[in-house]
Amino acid sequence: MYASPSRTVVLLGALIGTVQLSAQAYSSYFTGNATDAVTTPQGGLCLMGGATESDPAMVWFLQRATGGDVLVLRASGSDGYNDYFYTDLGVTVNSVETIVFNNATASSDPYVHQRIQQAEAIWFAGGDQWNYVSYWQGTAVDSLIREAITQRNVVIGGTSAGMAILAGLRFTAQNGTVTSVAALNDPYASNVTLDGSTFMDAPGMEGVITDTHFDNPDRRGRLMTFIARSYVDNGSPAFGIACEEYVAVCIGDDGLAHVYGEYPDYDDFAWFVQANCGEAYPPEICTAGVPLTWDHFGMAVKACKVPGDVSGSNNFDLNDRRTTVGGSWEDWSVENGSLTTSVGSVPDCSIGLQELQATEWRCVPMQYGARLIGVEPNAEVRVMDLLGRSLPFTRARASGDDELHWTASAAVLVVVSEKERQRTFLVGP
Repeated sequence: MYASPSRTVVLLGALIGTVQLSAQAYSSYFTGNATDAVTTPQGGLCLMGGATESDPAMVWFLQRATGGDVLVLRASGSDGYNDYFYTDLGVTVNSVETIVFNNATASSDPYVHQRIQQAEAIWFAGGDQWNYVSYWQGTAVDSLIREAITQRNVVIGGTSAGMAILAGLRFTAQNGTVTSVAALNDPYASNVTLDGSTFMDAPGMEGVITDTHFDNPDRRGRLMTFIARSYVDNGSPAFGIACEEYVAVCIGDDGLAHVYGEYPDYDDFAWFVQANCGEAYPPEICTAGVPLTWDHFGMAVKACKVPGDVSGSNNFDLNDRRTTVGGSWEDWSVENGSLTTSVGSVPDCSIGLQELQATEWRCVPMQYGARLIGVEPNAEVRVMDLLGRSLPFTRARASGDDELHWTASAAVLVVVSEKERQRTFLVGP
């Protein structure tokens, strides 16, 4: 592991080290050959969870620049990556340049644009992701990075905030960070700021949300909240990729996400998190000012936990989002803002989805109750209030249907058959 210190850039023989200032809009730190190298990069994406870097993952990143020029973009700090990338990892690259954005005006500087256009690898450092979003979104920096990915196949990556901004759906931290406890207790709190508008277009990240520093503190609850919010706001649940500190996920053209870390010496894991059966099981309660309930009998969300080792041999297949080498599955659920996890299994929705297409359940509201039509006699039924608390109710079979009665004016009904077909109904005003 390498901790990136700040260094003073010097001139050494053929190596050029300069610091450029442009009306204090940005600082530039350059190491290496000043003549631009034009190579054919191999593309790919490296996502790192924060703390110190995973050297093997960084080697993977640099090798895909095929000897070209590496550009580090950041909004704080200085030149800590220059020597690390240029000499410390033993991978030959033509140059390493770090550009530190001191404010948003640097996004319109022609020199910054030129350096993006000449890079074969672009790395986003940690910091405050809101700086990156507010400085770059809708500017030439944003569009030139997208062109670099699509037209020149540059390899890109980032750590911490730099990983967060590469997702198709981003937690922007516009109003500061948010804890799992706070997000679970109010999915629409002012600091749960999500943005799915066009930005970066990192390869394979459409419909994906990322999270970092996943083990310090525990961020499982807030990631589950982000995914629930994406379902309610956009009609489709995002897919989550999360990295613990010291862990990296490297994704090539084959769609395999290789996980790097120091397992088994340390508990280093990446997480791949998805709503169970896609859109089949929406959150029971996800509304402003009310704790989240996304339960579905303990199986609302499927999470694959993949240990990262120095070889990156363990992986998760993003093509089918089911196949893993070295990973294990967990079931995640939330009831009234409280997260529960348990040993799970690979998602398998074929039986339930076929049943859903073949037979439709209906819920007809009644005064202080509801009639369930088409529900199997042995189907389980749960009745909850709008805070996710269980309500007492009576159930009677009449003319092939189920009549349910409870005392509250509004309730959430969850119905599940023995073959795990499941539906949720909101009854009341």
